[in-house]
Amino acid sequence: MASPATTQTVRPLDTLGFGTSGPPQITDVVAEHLRLLGARSDGPADEGESGSVTLSGGGFEPGRAAVTWANPGSGLVDEATVQAATGMMAVHGRRDGSPRGLAADYAATATAVLAVQGLLAGLVGQARGAAPSHVTASADRAGLLAVSQYLAAAGADEGEAAELAPGGPPFTSAEGVLFELETLDPAAWAGFWRALGAPADAIRAGWRPFQFRYATACAPFPHALHTVTRSHPLPRIRQAAVVSGAEVCVLRTLAERALEADGAAPWSLEPLAADPASPCPRATATPSAGRPLTGLTVLEAGRRIQAPLAAHLLGLLGAEIIRIEPPGGDPLRGMPPACSGISARWLALNRGKKAVEIDIKAGADRRRLREMAAEADVFLHNWAPGKAAGLGLDAEDLARVNPALVYAYTSGWADRLQDAPMGTDFMVQARTAVGEAVRPGGEPPAPSLMTLLDVLGGLHGAEAVLAGLLLRERTGHGVRVDSSLLGAADTLTGPALRRVARGEDARRPAGFRQPLPTADGWIAPTDDSARAAAAYDLREFPTGDALAQLRSHGLAATAVTTDLAGLHHDTRFAGSISRDAHGAPAVPDPWSFA
Repeated sequence: MASPATTQTVRPLDTLGFGTSGPPQITDVVAEHLRLLGARSDGPADEGESGSVTLSGGGFEPGRAAVTWANPGSGLVDEATVQAATGMMAVHGRRDGSPRGLAADYAATATAVLAVQGLLAGLVGQARGAAPSHVTASADRAGLLAVSQYLAAAGADEGEAAELAPGGPPFTSAEGVLFELETLDPAAWAGFWRALGAPADAIRAGWRPFQFRYATACAPFPHALHTVTRSHPLPRIRQAAVVSGAEVCVLRTLAERALEADGAAPWSLEPLAADPASPCPRATATPSAGRPLTGLTVLEAGRRIQAPLAAHLLGLLGAEIIRIEPPGGDPLRGMPPACSGISARWLALNRGKKAVEIDIKAGADRRRLREMAAEADVFLHNWAPGKAAGLGLDAEDLARVNPALVYAYTSGWADRLQDAPMGTDFMVQARTAVGEAVRPGGEPPAPSLMTLLDVLGGLHGAEAVLAGLLLRERTGHGVRVDSSLLGAADTLTGPALRRVARGEDARRPAGFRQPLPTADGWIAPTDDSARAAAAYDLREFPTGDALAQLRSHGLAATAVTTDLAGLHHDTRFAGSISRDAHGAPAVPDPWSFA
């Protein structure tokens, strides 16, 4: 067993080696992340529908991960069918009014990050005395996790607070330039549109759907707002943003992003300077193979999605999660729709966590927070840049009271771009060309209104914390780990950026992953069957008959989930979706351990 007292390492997987087999959409990302964490490849990967990853060396017993698309017999055998069945196509398509496939391999990418999480967690468990583990990560569970907030809202006790209807950004300038608009302030929203001469009633009617688009994945605001931006050149629009306090971001192309991509890892790990006179606290509870973080404590000061999701995943691995909430509690607890009086979306990310109310603006409460950090293993936050340092709660500050702390910051940009706009999901999608990567050729680029990067950023955040915990186990010192939405975007767009580097078309061909209409719904062919399936007119066939028609011609497809509430009874998931104590829908853990 590796000993933190004796092992000399710079990266958490130094001196370990790995081998992979399976779908390259998944295993290529796994291999890249393992290499960036210090592991060496033991040979070329073998392709196949399902596969495995083995990680060994460094004094550890071998860790193994199985990666697969879904349960055998479910009919979910590739990215397209997983997106269709889990509801990802339905949510991503809300802006357009019908299901649409993501042209990027989102489910596969999320599965890969989850598999690396499982491997890292297993090694942390081993270092703490647990038996070696075998983890399984599947794309169908990754897809369910990605839509978990939308699923929770669909199964809530009450309806949505905002209309679910087609519409949303990006906007278009007079020159035809596509851009995103962002503000969290209704006054800035109103000021921006007044500066451009928008009708007052359209300004008022537009704020609510704009504000709720993070929750609903659509924004049916008045068409007059689109008409207004088309009548103004981009410099005038930028001026209106500066005057009002809103921000605009022009959609970048993949070719532009490729020119500036720095090749940085999606996270960074920096050992904290340790005071040799201060002993490192060690957890006393013994973990198990299935709960490798048992006995560890995570303080989470997070809002919205990115940091809360990262902490939620660490909790599923056995850690005790203590949320740091403002006086009166997290206001998002009351965001509709609710289950038993609590926001269904909030429960999807925060169920099972403890909570402590702390006013971080008050000196006494900050001292209390430092005292809590002195006894914790992880401090995780996604505050605005510079806020932690201004409060005396940055990594160096907390390392003085706990030299073994893993200090984790999940941000928008990780200070990697000089001209970065506000670090929110849709702005990062616009700036990093995700808006082009998720749409096939022949369609104008548009960031998905499904919170792709918030979710993938949360996965990266948990992955970074696990890497930090493993590095701590191997060195005996605390670690600062940084992850970001930018890192998540780089992981997601990696295949497209590599196509650019090879001189190929960065975008998928026109019609890629376009579901086919049936008499009563939609079906999604596999990527391999799509071209042949598109030759059949299935609009007069019920969905079941349409699937049978394609099967009779040797083509594979699955039904597209359009009503997320129906996932509870979907046989493709074998009853894996349950309800929590509040009655809110709950997706299964994204991995299983044996």
